[in-house]
Amino acid sequence: MKNYKEVVGIDVSKKKIDAYCYHAQSHKEFKNDIVGYKSLIKWVLKATKGVDVFYCFENTGYYSLKFALYLHSQKIVYVEESPLKIKRSSGIVKEKTDRLDASLIARYGWIYREELSPSTVKSTAHLELGRLLALRDQLVRNNAGLKETLKEMKVFLTSATTDAGCISLKRSIDYLSKQVKSIEIRIEELIFEDSSMYKNYELLSSLKGVGFVVACQLIYHTGNFTRFDNWRSFSSYCGTAPFAHESGTSIRRRKQCHYLGDRKMKSLLSMASVSAIQHDSELRMYYKRKLAEGKDKMLAINNVRNKLISRAFAVVKRGTPYVVLQQHAA
Repeated sequence: MKNYKEVVGIDVSKKKIDAYCYHAQSHKEFKNDIVGYKSLIKWVLKATKGVDVFYCFENTGYYSLKFALYLHSQKIVYVEESPLKIKRSSGIVKEKTDRLDASLIARYGWIYREELSPSTVKSTAHLELGRLLALRDQLVRNNAGLKETLKEMKVFLTSATTDAGCISLKRSIDYLSKQVKSIEIRIEELIFEDSSMYKNYELLSSLKGVGFVVACQLIYHTGNFTRFDNWRSFSSYCGTAPFAHESGTSIRRRKQCHYLGDRKMKSLLSMASVSAIQHDSELRMYYKRKLAEGKDKMLAINNVRNKLISRAFAVVKRGTPYVVLQQHAA
């Protein structure tokens, strides 16, 4: 991005977007819709006098996705960045307004322009996969809450089968279960329709501990294994990579995982690791060896999590299923 002469910082909200041209020091508000985007492009051309411009904005989910899709359709260069990166690069800021946020985003884009690379929109199938996985997760949580409520109600009722509340809860639980099943069927269709995703799904399924949900989440979060160069980068993204904490001669802490990371993916990897320890002889031996070295259980499980991540990237890169070498190990 170093060849660009101007950057436009965009603060995206639900109903409007605030645009700020860094060098022109010009600000204007637009609606967060197609009409607003067209007006924005015309205004930027006029304010920047036709110089090479790229747009920079925060990833705010569905609100920024509409804008990203429009820029992609118009073949306009943009950078969609993590809000936390922009916030931590801004220093101490005591005021907060949409105009100020847009100017700070523009400042970030200009200062780090040599390190930034253009963003791209994910494929339609990939976007739908993400939406379905998020919806499935929400429905499963809601269903678990209803089941717990039903369980508590049965304790205090003498005739739970005839109670109107219990009957209603059972119907809701059955309905949500059917919805979860229909979502899973659609996810399978998306995976099977894409030859590349289906191939990687089959390879991931060869790993002990990696089931349907974990395999689909790995495909989504890694961009079908195109987003990260190696497994260590993905481990850092998930929050399972240990980092050193040292300073001078007095601070010498043991390596720890950073609190920043994708908690959902980390949680899924934890459950996959527990399952893998039970069903994979190699990982079970590896886990016991770490415990014998004096490591606590959570640290040993984190080692298994990283083993699973490295195996996932290895089978995809190699293009062949995983083969357990020690079939009869204790």
